[in-house]
Amino acid sequence: MGGDHAPAEVPETGPSQLSARFLSGRPPATARAYAADLEDLARFQDTSVADAVRSLLLGPEIARRLVLDYAVELRRRGLAPATARRRLATLRSLLATARQLGVVAWELELPTEREVELAAAERVERERSSYLFPRHPGEADRLDLQHHALREALGRNYLAPVGPLGRVLDVGTGTGRWGIEICWEHPEALVVGLDLVPGRAEHPSGYRHVRGNVLRGLPFRDGVFDFVHQRLLVAGIPVAEWPRVVGELVRVTRPGGWVELVEPMMRAQPTGPASRHLVELLLARADSLGLDTRDAVFRAVDGYLREAGLEEVTRREFELPIGEWGGRVGSFLASDMRAAATRMCEVLESRGALSAEKASDLIRRFQREFEDYRPIWNVAVAYGRKPSQGR
Repeated sequence: MGGDHAPAEVPETGPSQLSARFLSGRPPATARAYAADLEDLARFQDTSVADAVRSLLLGPEIARRLVLDYAVELRRRGLAPATARRRLATLRSLLATARQLGVVAWELELPTEREVELAAAERVERERSSYLFPRHPGEADRLDLQHHALREALGRNYLAPVGPLGRVLDVGTGTGRWGIEICWEHPEALVVGLDLVPGRAEHPSGYRHVRGNVLRGLPFRDGVFDFVHQRLLVAGIPVAEWPRVVGELVRVTRPGGWVELVEPMMRAQPTGPASRHLVELLLARADSLGLDTRDAVFRAVDGYLREAGLEEVTRREFELPIGEWGGRVGSFLASDMRAAATRMCEVLESRGALSAEKASDLIRRFQREFEDYRPIWNVAVAYGRKPSQGR
């Protein structure tokens, strides 16, 4: 159909036709129950049944994430487990019909009870946070690309002139890659990574993961860490909360210890029309979450440290290339930016705000502009020392 853009869709079987084929030939009571289940999914997504079905056809990862989110919502409503399972089974049966008709070539794997429990707990934490990007299986790879790019650009994992490390805290640790590498570099250190979501299952013996939300305060005593590191949380901390959050980082740092912040500008320059369009979409979402959209955090990272009472505050700025033209750093960041744009477009697709065809074209033009415009991403690194006791 002219207006349907699901990647695997065949012309004669759009979402509306698929729903009709799925319901046809069933006993009236069963057809009514299935139709009610699809209507409930549409209400959850605040869209039409046709668009809700279309969102399930966008690919196995997108469909599974949508179904997991829906399962969490059913649990939040307090539905009986048997009712929730039936509604999810309806979606699996719908996609089985789509597979039989050649609309998709994959099967939907329903989430386990344990996965729903974990996702429900993460949802509670996310609702208390303001993180810009959605949870996604590929997010870990994207965060690791950022880590590799920054380490390559800085020449090391941190710039603060810290002495021997006993206890290290990495706030907003993501995949934990930074903290794990600190463990390799300093086998004698205990490194704690704090984040909203679980960390890696495998890690060095000196690494510990703690689930927590820095916006709700750090779950540690005063003055226990030699070095506190935080980076790229401009995408998760509302701009008004930055002074309080930095105060928390300083609180848990021991006298004589160091705090380091790493934060970027929100826009790379120069950019082409596709890049500007994607940035506008990103900043609109950031603004709705109270996040920085005008590079206030980039300009103020060293000021936050001074205001929190740190001494010997130092600020350095780095220009990171985006694109294959920029060597290893540029290659890492090109992959990172492409993944970030893909995550955002998937969210817009699932909400019916952007067709798969338009999203694919936008991302393709966005990638070409890396080489045509050679954009630079500016990143600031600021660090300072907590005054020794008695001073």
